Amino acid sequence: MSAKGTRETAKATGSSAAEPRRSENGAALTARNPARIRNVALVGHSGAGKSMLVEALLAATGAISRMGSITEGTTVSDSDPSAVHQQRSVSLSVAPILVGDIKVNLIDTPGYTDFTGELRAGLRAADAALFVVSAIDGIDGATIALWGECERVRLPRAVVVSKLDHPRADFSAAVARCQEAFGESVLPLYLPDADGVAGVLHGGGQADDAVLEDARGPLIEGIIAESEDETLMDRYLGGEELPLGDLIEDLEKAVSRGSFFPVMPTSAETGRGLPELMALLTDALPSPLERPAPPAMQLDGSSLKDLACDPDGPLAAEVVRTTVDPFLGRVCLVRVFSGTLREDSSIHIGGRGLADRGHEDHDSDERVTHLYSPVGSSLKPVRECVAGDICAISKLAGAETGDTVSDKEAPLLLETWHIPEPLMPVAVEGASRSDEDALAKSIGKVAAADPTLRVERNQDTHQLVLWCMGEAHAEVVLDRLRGQGVKLQTVEVITPLRETFAGKAAGHGRHVKQSGGHGQFAICDIEVEPLGRGEGFQFVDRIVGGVIPGTFVASVEKGVRAQMLKGVAEGFPVVDIKVTLVGGKTHSVDSSDAAFQSAGALALREAAAAAKIQLLEPVSRVVISVPDEYVGTVMSDLSGRRGRVTGTDSGGGEGAEVSAEVPDQELLRYAIELRALTAGTGRFRREYLRHEPLAK
Repeated sequence: MSAKGTRETAKATGSSAAEPRRSENGAALTARNPARIRNVALVGHSGAGKSMLVEALLAATGAISRMGSITEGTTVSDSDPSAVHQQRSVSLSVAPILVGDIKVNLIDTPGYTDFTGELRAGLRAADAALFVVSAIDGIDGATIALWGECERVRLPRAVVVSKLDHPRADFSAAVARCQEAFGESVLPLYLPDADGVAGVLHGGGQADDAVLEDARGPLIEGIIAESEDETLMDRYLGGEELPLGDLIEDLEKAVSRGSFFPVMPTSAETGRGLPELMALLTDALPSPLERPAPPAMQLDGSSLKDLACDPDGPLAAEVVRTTVDPFLGRVCLVRVFSGTLREDSSIHIGGRGLADRGHEDHDSDERVTHLYSPVGSSLKPVRECVAGDICAISKLAGAETGDTVSDKEAPLLLETWHIPEPLMPVAVEGASRSDEDALAKSIGKVAAADPTLRVERNQDTHQLVLWCMGEAHAEVVLDRLRGQGVKLQTVEVITPLRETFAGKAAGHGRHVKQSGGHGQFAICDIEVEPLGRGEGFQFVDRIVGGVIPGTFVASVEKGVRAQMLKGVAEGFPVVDIKVTLVGGKTHSVDSSDAAFQSAGALALREAAAAAKIQLLEPVSRVVISVPDEYVGTVMSDLSGRRGRVTGTDSGGGEGAEVSAEVPDQELLRYAIELRALTAGTGRFRREYLRHEPLAK
């Protein structure tokens, strides 16, 4: 990668250091060569300054005439009504800028934990990440964990210290926090001075020479440690003055391959450090040609050879965000990994692996009628989108976030990114019958845009349950439903209990009706006894002498099973019982299948009235991943939730895992409460284990 841009920036500071070319008359920014594209995700905790940094870069390159405001809801990134209402990003957005002749797609991602799904989608679309850290705040645990995830896939990263001109800003303290959280390879490339920033390698500006010298040594040693030239360290230790150009070139290579992480001081309000940051974006961060595409497979699951970022290759793209526009219909934000996506072309859309969340596997062929370059929520028409670039397609009928877009004649699937499991249930219902119908229609549109949302129609409680990432995510989902005209309300989530018999009982079912003409006659006697947990249902026929014909014996069993589904005490299904048919009577004319089904149900209800009914509650196996310092806190909290800790396992330097069995009733808000217990660092997964007697 050429070091030209950074070398020019090294000669001076200020706005003249890297004068960008302005887009003309608001025209869409297009790229024909993947080498001239950069896809950069801005990540960091909520409030760190990501969206305002995007605004500042857009304004500095002439993409917008002036910066917007988060409080007024006028930023390019946060046009979503929920973002305006919550005063924070709730979804990813793309804002391209032109720096020289390089198109930089800035991907602004939410910083709040509830919107991790949008963050991961943004990282999927990116080839590098900018970790935005506030100069006045600390670094939260979720950001530290995200750095570790990026490290495991060797994603190139740089750190931007924002809010440099705040009265309480402390750049040195921010760098120290970064090094403690991210490692020793995080070193400042520039230092703030009185008017702007000064380069650590080349000096200049008004920074104190002694301060620069203190920072220069570690920076040079860090660059040398990552250099492919093994002679540099000996030359440096021998007192040789290493050429500045060689150091910059080695720096850019190390940043591009994800082994060195420069720190850039910036201020969105005053523009300090923005020219230097833009030079870093274009010269040090990798192009799509330097990053591998996701693994691809045939529709039948068989593997394909690795895809290359080639505009002439097979089309392979992925939907990273879906929205519903009242005029344009479904709008899909798409990252193209291979081939070229063209207007008026036939494409195949395929989705796999999210059936458990209400997103059934699907395939469809559609036509690209309109193609756009996105600038936040604004769409500018383009004719094509080459490999490595990001675009938007409107009016796709069946596309959902996470789907693969490929050529109709050569369909394929991309291996999807990890989508976090939603673990907080919210029960909703329409305000009226008509609203129930509207809710049923709208929920599909909202779910198609949000793979972190799981929609469940619980068969036991008959509730519509939205499984969300947390309260903020639930609020966004409800806002989007209401925005489609649905009047709804949230109700208390009902835990799906079970009923069982605590002891033996007998039941007599008599269903006899005579009203003239053909009547109904069925009498049966049953004995009920409990079975062990998880043994289900057994029906035994002990009729002697054929007092009930075999066809009506089956009818009695049907009636018992139907009543078990309805419950016998509080309306929950009955499980783990053995029912024995011991006697009864029939009528040669009036006995029927329906009559004996009714008699069987009556017999079970009578037995229940004479017995003690035990309620059973669902219990899940929970595995909680937390840093070591929170293990004691988490285990103590589990005890207060009637949980049983079944084991702990060290994560080998990456925290610990605590396994436990916890009643589902205690987990309704655990996604929120675990976050509070562990300063945002804890996460958990769960799976249904069994039903156990409900403690009184």
